[in-house]
Amino acid sequence: MDTIKRIDPRRPFSITAEGLKRITLGFVGVAGDVQAGAVVGHREQTKPRRTTATAQRSLLVAAHSDRGSLDDHARQTLAAAALLADSTTQVVLLVLGELKDDAAALGADKVIEMAAFDRRAFAPDAALNALAACVAAYSPAHVFLPDNATGDGALGRRYAAQAKASVATHVVEIDAVHVAVYTQARKAFAVRSLPDVILLAPNAVDARLPFIGAGERVASEQFLVEDHQKTSPYKDLGIEEIDAAQVALEEADFIVSAGNGVTDVPAFERLASTVGAAIGASRVAVDDGKFPRDKQIGATGKTVDASIYIAFGISGAVQHLQGIKDCRHVIAVNLDASAPIAKRANLTIIGDAQETITALTDAAAAARNARANPGSLTPSGGQASATAKLEGALA
Repeated sequence: MDTIKRIDPRRPFSITAEGLKRITLGFVGVAGDVQAGAVVGHREQTKPRRTTATAQRSLLVAAHSDRGSLDDHARQTLAAAALLADSTTQVVLLVLGELKDDAAALGADKVIEMAAFDRRAFAPDAALNALAACVAAYSPAHVFLPDNATGDGALGRRYAAQAKASVATHVVEIDAVHVAVYTQARKAFAVRSLPDVILLAPNAVDARLPFIGAGERVASEQFLVEDHQKTSPYKDLGIEEIDAAQVALEEADFIVSAGNGVTDVPAFERLASTVGAAIGASRVAVDDGKFPRDKQIGATGKTVDASIYIAFGISGAVQHLQGIKDCRHVIAVNLDASAPIAKRANLTIIGDAQETITALTDAAAAARNARANPGSLTPSGGQASATAKLEGALA
């Protein structure tokens, strides 16, 4: 008689700093551990340094960060430079904004972080001067930037014009000797040797690298030429905040989305208003008449690329997952731990959608009240209870 117990695929698990842990047959297994001679999972192998030789030339990559992180396009541009660099070439990364990413893992050998120049600030002349100063300091063979509409593409073009440098824009193919771009309405390729400034199109390079860089931090003060607030002809009027409900889903950076598990729509809308998020919905919720058709997210609705996407009571059909494939952080709230959306989510909360919505609303309201009134940091009984519920759900 077979005495081996069947392993329940839905067995309890928890997310820890060390990764996914499952409770199985009386012991806790961690991905990568070897238990009783069997490999439970695998850890990513340590990658080698790309080069340890003394640098004789440089490649410079410049990009804006967003909330301390480089987006996929910027990472691809950095990877392009790292893949083209030989053993005596260093890859220098100029980050316009704060950087919390592991620059070495992204392929950079030296990192210049200029926290004052993030995407929320408008200082084009200062950014141009900072880039020019970095070029003067390192004399790079080529300068790489992502060709986007959020500042980097314009910066690369302005630098090329100022320096009278050769430039290739929207590069879709690159190797050690040439770049290629589409011409004639994408019916033909135009090919040339590597120019001084290379503006890379999205998805031209795979950002996954088989090596790491040195990741050495370089002080940025030496590259700040002047006080741009006193000399710039431009005036930064700041960012005008609008109601998140007025933002198109395709442009929203924070989205809360409702599925069939959301029964109290007004409570869900209060949560969206409290946390400042745009509202989305699954096809089922739209078909039930809970939300208008323009709120539908998925293959037959809108495709979104929000930084944060919270799905309440959405099982995660293939069509819906296709609509959120470009979102950076996905959080799922669902009673079913094996729902398809749990495989896509970065964090899954196994719990009732309505209870979590209430807890989140109360916790967010308490946080806003504490920020507006620093002296009243202790939440009321109801808010404390809601916060405890949320913490319990997140645990």
